[in-house]
Amino acid sequence: MSKTAWSEKPSDLNRLKPGFKLKDVDPGSTPGINATKRSGTALRLKQEGTLRELQGKLFADSTVGGKGSLLLVLQGMDTSGKGGIVTHSLAGMSASGVMVHGFKAPSPEEKKHGFLWRVRKRLPEPGMVGVFDRSHYEDVLAARVRHLADPKTLDRRYHQINTFEQQAADNGTKIIKVMLLMSEEEQRRRLVARLRRPSKLWKYNPSDVDDRELWRQHQEAYQIALERTSTHHAPWYVVPADHKWYSRLAVQQIILETLQELNLDWPRPDYDLADERMRVAGT
Repeated sequence: MSKTAWSEKPSDLNRLKPGFKLKDVDPGSTPGINATKRSGTALRLKQEGTLRELQGKLFADSTVGGKGSLLLVLQGMDTSGKGGIVTHSLAGMSASGVMVHGFKAPSPEEKKHGFLWRVRKRLPEPGMVGVFDRSHYEDVLAARVRHLADPKTLDRRYHQINTFEQQAADNGTKIIKVMLLMSEEEQRRRLVARLRRPSKLWKYNPSDVDDRELWRQHQEAYQIALERTSTHHAPWYVVPADHKWYSRLAVQQIILETLQELNLDWPRPDYDLADERMRVAGT
């Protein structure tokens, strides 16, 4: 990490702390860095090589028995930039090592099982990076706002999520959970922009406006979910998202820090390197 770029690690700045209140976070802020869109984007592009190397070490370690993997969980209101995080914050990673999945309404088959049944099947294998663009948290967020589950069911789900994530962490999966916090006014601007660009019309959904009418309820549901499910093994990070360049850079940096904490190196060969060089040179 560039020591001159960040005044404090994004993983420290944006991580949930005791007493956290969502309403106290400014969606238009850029905590920890004094940069412009241009300089912030340049820093993100500069770090792609480091990200690629760290991902390579994670995958290489799995070929010699390593159990480590990474799961990035993205949540946020519509147009908060989840897709942009996948496109830009993970840019530089090998596409063959990244699996992205978004959980839509459950199928008839999925409804026959517990709500985490389909999620468990999408956890990343050793060496892989998994991304949930919307996740199992819809079952405590949308379910609360839309009254799709009673209070006792919701309370049970928070516990089930914590247990599920603890088990995943125990099996070697590092979990990063990011809420992209966007202001109501910024979402309005982005929705208007979508309706004005033919290439973006497919992204627009009339239900997005219905959700805007329940903005306060959504914020309350997030506050509860963040409080109940941010743990040491699966922390929540609330990243201001009105400035896309900042949220993309901050999430990239959190991923970098998490992978660096694994302290992985390239596996040592189990063959005599000098001999193999001579053999290859002689062919």
